[in-house]
Amino acid sequence: MESGTVLKLLAVLGVFGAMLAPAQSMDAGGKTLREIARFNLPGPPGKRFDYLTIDGVDHWLLSAHLSAGQTYVIDLRTNKVVSTIADTPGVEGIEFVPATRTMYTSNRGDNTIGIASLSTMKVIKKLPTDDKPDGSAYAAPFHKLFVSDERGKAEAIVDTNRNVILKTLHFDSETGMPQYDSVARKVYINLQDDDLFAVIDPATDTVIAKYPVAGCHGNHGMALDPEHHRAFLSCEGNLRMTVLDLDQHKVIASLPLPAGPDVIKFDPAIGRIYVACSSGAIAVFHQEDPDHYRLLENFPVQPKVHSLAVDPETHRVYTPEEQENGHGVARMIVYEAVVNQ
Repeated sequence: MESGTVLKLLAVLGVFGAMLAPAQSMDAGGKTLREIARFNLPGPPGKRFDYLTIDGVDHWLLSAHLSAGQTYVIDLRTNKVVSTIADTPGVEGIEFVPATRTMYTSNRGDNTIGIASLSTMKVIKKLPTDDKPDGSAYAAPFHKLFVSDERGKAEAIVDTNRNVILKTLHFDSETGMPQYDSVARKVYINLQDDDLFAVIDPATDTVIAKYPVAGCHGNHGMALDPEHHRAFLSCEGNLRMTVLDLDQHKVIASLPLPAGPDVIKFDPAIGRIYVACSSGAIAVFHQEDPDHYRLLENFPVQPKVHSLAVDPETHRVYTPEEQENGHGVARMIVYEAVVNQ
């Protein structure tokens, strides 16, 4: 197709896409993201949010409102809050188990792992755990949930069929975000005090290796590219986005981040890595190939944005905001990915 024809086609598609955008669409955007919707959440304004995760079965977004002690179930198709689940004090981590339509929350307020049914929208059980449960990861083939007890320097392993804690692993370091690698069938966990990356075998619930992450200090956040055997780490101590080769166990890329990096997510279909930085930016990187990465933009957002989620079907990015220009709010912002620019 000739370039002139391509440009005309893209222009038509752009107009058509704009027609489909929600009425509350905000035209302003950056090179990588464009705001298309915003909606208020029922919690008190000015209170910190934490992790988000997507329920791909029901097309729901699960959002932890940490300082409000409640969790929201949001319909991704309508941007409406379906339910507000209480009794999740200080909720940080949040995970969804499709087989049982169950949500697990990491509740720092009472140091428990909360178990909520998404059929009844109620907490049905709590499991006492170590100090400050935080990020979590679900290893589906093993029916196990791995929960980092950050200040407890531990990793709790939950049997999601029986909803009991099978084992707790202890470390010499605070534990950061864990992730399950569906290709290698291993669980990885950040040991953020020691700048180490640990490997857990979910078949035996044992630590089988630890690797240094050179030049990455305070490795808290983690996302994975299982297909290409890569881990992406947000390094809070020295403000770097670090790429780790999971086969060679070595760092292959390190790029600067704005202050306050926290949650990091990867959208493999468009080769995007997003890092929520609480200083007021989402750092957006592009994976040129498994060995090469570049910064596309530090996309400006309101300060104190700690978390985000990426919908793998629509490539939309969701970020909860607790303030606007210094004034408290409680709302979700929805961005669409701007590509081919």
